[in-house]
Amino acid sequence: MEAHGAAERLVGWAKKLNTPEVSVVMSVFNGAQNLEETLISVLSQDGCEFEFIVVNDGSTDGSGRILDEWARRDSRLKVIHQQNTGLTRALIRGCAEARGDFIARQDAEDLSLPGRLKEQSSFLRNHPEVVVVASGISFKAPGGEWLFNVEPQEVIEISLDINSIKAPSLVGTLFRRDAYLQVGQFRSEFSVAQDLDLWLRLIEVGVCRGLGIVHYEAKMTPGGISSCRRSEQIQAATVAIDCAKRRRSQLSELELLDAYRKVIPVKHRRTRLDHANFYYFVASCLHRNGSIAARSYYDQALKLNPFHLRALFRRLTC
Repeated sequence: MEAHGAAERLVGWAKKLNTPEVSVVMSVFNGAQNLEETLISVLSQDGCEFEFIVVNDGSTDGSGRILDEWARRDSRLKVIHQQNTGLTRALIRGCAEARGDFIARQDAEDLSLPGRLKEQSSFLRNHPEVVVVASGISFKAPGGEWLFNVEPQEVIEISLDINSIKAPSLVGTLFRRDAYLQVGQFRSEFSVAQDLDLWLRLIEVGVCRGLGIVHYEAKMTPGGISSCRRSEQIQAATVAIDCAKRRRSQLSELELLDAYRKVIPVKHRRTRLDHANFYYFVASCLHRNGSIAARSYYDQALKLNPFHLRALFRRLTC
């Protein structure tokens, strides 16, 4: 009996030694152009044991081939190939495969800066009351120019007023896997605003903290969700907030979720005006920063929409 118990303990220790502390989860859909740079930024992290789970969500541009090549060279990279299901369902699958105590969100085309995983995991290890730690994010233009930083600090609280809500992105964060499972994971109902819905549930079971240090670099693109699915995001965010209000009033949210499942989202077809407005926004950020690169982005906005009067006025003054 004693020998049997010792053998079981050895097996348990062996499993623990082979279990990473952090699981980095990422979904890729046709992101081959910048994929290797993203992989390098994660796989070069040090200071903690981690695995990197990447869901290839039906890519047709060579992303799968690149991922398989890197996985053959680095055993920490685990690739899951599947038919396209969209970001939320891909994240659900990736997080379901996570073995670490902590889950790190990463987006394709973005970069994890040196020290990210080490400092975030150390913080969660030393602060058991904290369920999510958010680093600052440096936002970059499509050409790599710096636009602005978002640096959450101290305790993160999220308003339940749709008109004033400010929730950090979950990319660049690290959260406890047990808390993620406790609140019910990402929810497939939210094809957009999935981050906000998860934030609102996580802050109900523990403290969320911002480090106030930039550990993550995100590239803004004209095809991004925030730039082309704004109305759908607002609709989803409203549902997520209403669900949170019901939970906090000890009421069921199931009726709201059931009704939202039946909503057919209006598919917004990206127009030249959408792209023009995106380039105008980027140019405005660069203009404010004193960067001469603003001129080329104003030019792109005007090329797409010659009657964009704000872009024309700004272009003449920079």
